[in-house]
Formats: sequence, structure tokens, C-alpha cells
Amino acid sequence: MNVPMLDLKAQHQAIKSEVEAAIIEVLESQAFILGPKVKECEAAIARYCSCSHAVGVSSGTDALLIALMAEGIGAGDEVITTPYTFFATAGSISRTGATPVFVDIDPITYNINPGLIEEKITPKTKAIIPVHLYGQTAEMDPIMAIARKHGLLVIEDAAQAIGSEYNGRRAGSIGDYGCFSFFPSKNLGCAGDGGMVTTNDPARAEKLIVMRAHGSKPKYYHRVIGGNFRFDSIQAAVVNVKLPRLDSWTAGRQANARRYEKLFAQAGLAATVSLPVIVHSRHIFNQYVIRAPRRDELMEHLQKNNIGCAIYYPVPLHLQECFAHLGYHEGDLPESEKAARETVAIPVYPELTDEQAAYVVRCIADFLS
Repeated sequence: MNVPMLDLKAQHQAIKSEVEAAIIEVLESQAFILGPKVKECEAAIARYCSCSHAVGVSSGTDALLIALMAEGIGAGDEVITTPYTFFATAGSISRTGATPVFVDIDPITYNINPGLIEEKITPKTKAIIPVHLYGQTAEMDPIMAIARKHGLLVIEDAAQAIGSEYNGRRAGSIGDYGCFSFFPSKNLGCAGDGGMVTTNDPARAEKLIVMRAHGSKPKYYHRVIGGNFRFDSIQAAVVNVKLPRLDSWTAGRQANARRYEKLFAQAGLAATVSLPVIVHSRHIFNQYVIRAPRRDELMEHLQKNNIGCAIYYPVPLHLQECFAHLGYHEGDLPESEKAARETVAIPVYPELTDEQAAYVVRCIADFLS
């Protein structure tokens, strides 16, 4: 049996005609950049995320970057975030000239540990970027309380979490900004790169709109320096086709997560393999990440048996070579380092069949026995 880590071809076959029609409509219109499809997408994402405003940008990375730029964060400033995330989170901070300050994670949710944030705040701290990792939100109430106490900005990195909820509130609607990615492998992916920034502040939304087009308003007149962060109309058109199906796809992922829980229990692996724990009200399972003994050997075994798997993430950011100048060493953030050694993601996409899920768990059980 073959079980890919993600099967985008299966998803595409179900919506192929609609996607192609939407792309052709853009081609016929010749409105490729910030056209009506982008406006339609922005309005729909704002509604879906329970936000007043959504501004389409060129990628999830640029969503983080433009939010930081809009707040004037730069050289001499510090931004607190997690080291256990995709590189773009800290990379965007560094690209502004600011310094990322890393706080260790909660070992259960893999999200930033709010109890460790306050001790890292200095007079240079300007913002906190919590990451809603794997599709589950960070602990936003204590994070927001800390931010308001110290007058800090909160930018939610919700690249993996569109539709996830924290105590009934949608990811991207809680902080000052929410940053989303439409990278093809995301739960809501486009056909290339694309992203979105959400906010409930109309002044911030207007500034984002200006800054994504080189800070130009009116055209060719620049009071601020922005960048080329414009959203592509073809990508917006693809997102428009997919968004109405997102909740059903999320339900499929959630059903697969419940199926895995039963299968692992039936296989007698409850004490050996650590499964995701749902702490908040809605986990969307962008990834299904487990902890298992002899992780690297297990991955080799799965791959030999045609089962896709992946590590998110093998090297925490504080130990990346490009951040060596920050002075972190192995052992400084032990939970992030432990997670990097022990975790592996297994397939959870909506089209995964009962037989495929059972095969995945059976192979894991065979290896561990």
C-alpha cells in the first residue's frame, strides 16, 4: 500500500473544473494583480476569520514581514517568539533589523509557553509573535494579558491555523494582526504562493494596503517605504474556489485524528506513542504529529513501507547557524530541542482512507514491537 504524506492530486480532482474555470476567468479579464478576485478573497477570509479586515499579500512570510514593517519595528527592537516553528517566523523579524528573542514551548501543545514570556521582556521588546503550530492555537489569553500589561504588539502567526479557535475565537482575530499562508500544502492552499493579513483595526488595514504596493498612495507618491507584497489574482481565484470546502476538509482531518486515537489504542501503543492533545476548542490538524521512540529509525521503516512522513522541525531556530550570533547554545531551550528529536508527522489529509490509516498504525506497531 502507498500512503503519501499529502495527496493534493486527490483534492484537485474533486474541484478541477471549478479551479480551471476560475483561472480562465482571470486570464480573460487580464486583471492579474489586486483585481476583483483579490477583493472577493479578502472579504471572504475576513468573514471566515471573524475579522473586520483582511489584506491579501504575496505569501505567509510576507504577511509577517509587512505586519512588522507597518508597526515600524526594526533595528534595536526585540520581538519574542518561539524557536519551534518554520523559519519564516524568526526570519521575518531579522529581516526588519530587529532581534528575535526565543521562548521555549509547552511540551504538550508545542506552542510557546506563556509562563516563560514575561522574564524575556526588556525595554527593547516591541512585540510577541505566538505561532499556532500544527493547527492548534497558542494560549492567547495569558499572552494577550502580558502584551497589554507591557504595551506590546501581538502578531499571530496563523500560517498553519486557518479556522482554528481559542475558546470560541478564530485564529487571527485575537491579536493586533493575524498572518496566514496559502502555500499549497496548507489546509487552504492556492496554486503557488499567497498570504493574508487580518486585523480589526481599520487604520492598520489601510496602512497594509498602502505598504503592499511599495508604500504608494496615490500611485507614484510615497510617504512610507513598503514592498512588493501584492496578492496574485490567480492565487486568490483558487482560494475562492477552495474556501467554501475548507470546513468539510477540516472535518475530514479531525475524523482522521479520532480514527488514529482509536487505532493506536487498539494497537496497545497508548503508553509508547504520544498523540496530539486538543487543548482548545478547535484543532484543524494542519499536521498530525506524534512522539515515538527511535524516531529516525521509525521514519526509515515507514518510508520503506511507502508511508509518507516528515519532521516539523528538525533544528529549532535558536540552534540554526544563521542565528549563532544571538548566543544560544544546546540545552538553552530543552523542550524545543526534545521535540525536534522525538516528533514525526504522519498523513492526516482528508482523503486518507480507513485502510490507509490502519496500515500506518500497523507499520508503527510492527516497528515498535
